[in-house]
Amino acid sequence: MDIKEKLKKLKLVVLDLDGTLLSDDGNVGDRTKSLIKELKKLGVNFSFATGRLHSAITALAEELNVKAPLISLDGSLIKSFPDNKVLYEYSLKKKHVLKAISFSEKCLLNIALCHGDAIYYTEQNSVIPRIMDKFGARYEEIPGYNGYIENTLEVVFASDNKDAIKYIQGRMDIPYMFGVNNSYFKSQRNAGIYYLEVRRKGANKKTGVYHLLKFFKLKIDQTAVIGDWYNDLALFQTDALKVALANAVPEIKRYADIELSKNNNEDGTGEFLEMVLKAKVGK
Repeated sequence: MDIKEKLKKLKLVVLDLDGTLLSDDGNVGDRTKSLIKELKKLGVNFSFATGRLHSAITALAEELNVKAPLISLDGSLIKSFPDNKVLYEYSLKKKHVLKAISFSEKCLLNIALCHGDAIYYTEQNSVIPRIMDKFGARYEEIPGYNGYIENTLEVVFASDNKDAIKYIQGRMDIPYMFGVNNSYFKSQRNAGIYYLEVRRKGANKKTGVYHLLKFFKLKIDQTAVIGDWYNDLALFQTDALKVALANAVPEIKRYADIELSKNNNEDGTGEFLEMVLKAKVGK
């Protein structure tokens, strides 16, 4: 099946936010806004798949009138909008959170516990709100992590000490640790900062998309995913139509079916949606 036929049969578009749907100043392109309205009339559904917290993306969903389950914290939580009903939640086991905290103290690394509506950190980790890329999140300083271990969806290590981050990545993986996945990457916006995100096994954007397909009763070949960064790799390891913006990292472009000529500051998402509209109306 050629690209035009794939575009014609699309019924779900799953959008990464930062560096993709949103410009660097946090806005959605006017053409994208208009095209989302037009495509929704033609039966196309929209959703988000982001590393942000759910509470940090609801205003955008309201702005674009996206009424659907939203994938947040890179797949750790799937919560509907606007009724905010939890559909799927991947909480880490208590022993895994405690082990992560122990490693952070041993290696003197900043650590934060991400819950559905807030990111928690201690005074010792007070730099967290300034160096994390969880845009729009509510950060709360707490006296200690006891009492916040339960319901942790994601643990984030953040530091300029790349070697220490890589060391912990090895210790938070098989054979030392079972039942968790981790992803290591550098910050998009904070030069010299590296992250290690630890989530329960099975929690990623890829599984999030399959939960969306179940909700909408659709197939993967009726779906397009759009992204730009390392945490979008799971999205690009599906059989969906994979779309990379011009500003996407090489690893994303390598998997892409469509590589756009525009970046996120040039409304690259609008470029793709224009392609979808033309295919749908037969132009």
